[in-house]
Amino acid sequence: MEEVPLVSVLLASYNHEAYVEAAVRSIMSQQGVSFELIVIDDGSPDQSPSILKSLSESFKFTLIVRPNKGFVPTMNDLVSHARGKYLCSFASDDVMPAGRLLLQSTFMEEHPKVPVCFGQVIQIDSKGNKESSVDVRFLKGMPSVSFEELFLGQKGLHGCTEMIRREMHLSIGGYDERFNFEDYPLWLKLSHEHGSLPVLKEVFCYYRVHGKNMHLDHQKMYSAFLEIIKLYRDHPLYEKARRHWKSNWFSRLAGSDKKEALKMFFKLASPSWVFWRRVPKLFIPQKFLKY
Repeated sequence: MEEVPLVSVLLASYNHEAYVEAAVRSIMSQQGVSFELIVIDDGSPDQSPSILKSLSESFKFTLIVRPNKGFVPTMNDLVSHARGKYLCSFASDDVMPAGRLLLQSTFMEEHPKVPVCFGQVIQIDSKGNKESSVDVRFLKGMPSVSFEELFLGQKGLHGCTEMIRREMHLSIGGYDERFNFEDYPLWLKLSHEHGSLPVLKEVFCYYRVHGKNMHLDHQKMYSAFLEIIKLYRDHPLYEKARRHWKSNWFSRLAGSDKKEALKMFFKLASPSWVFWRRVPKLFIPQKFLKY
């Protein structure tokens, strides 16, 4: 009988012909743990499907090529094919460090009540050049991130470092297809039901930053955050969370698009210190602002 893998790696591929081979090879080079790779190409118009077909013939992973459905439905489709005890979602433009699956699955085996764990990221550019140190935003999450910290946007988690217990993932209904990205609604549910989510010190992803990253679409992303937290509008921290996310949105715009920040000023402003301490970013040159 075929061995049931401990980990199912889920790769949603879309229009990353320049990067998808590196992503797949980094996953297939993992050692020390039984795992399967499941890839769905979500109707890529570039050469990704043919690249993946060739790779699947060499590495014997599961590949599904189909018309476009969108990212979050694709993630749920990937989960439906998974057999592993743990789910590891990964992006088709990132690179997985050696030993990641072994380290993370070992932690999960040693902590059977933990629903999910995360780690650190190092950014890489379109050519694969690595930053010299980890992204400090996610170091702040160690050793764990609570529901309240997630809800208020005080600490961040990186989706490409997650490993989730499949049973718990399914028990809360999987990825929420009402929203255009999958991770934040899931993490709120898991932390709300199971408590703080652990963040490890190890680097679990080389995260590629390039012009097509979805996280660069700030308007879409932060509008979604405000809709997601409405699911918890009865929580005593809801109004505070709404102010915080608006302030975070303004802060991001002030660092990347000062004209848009001014345009959105009155929509995002609130009579709170968390907003007004971000206002000076409008007058600081962008080259001095990393985030």
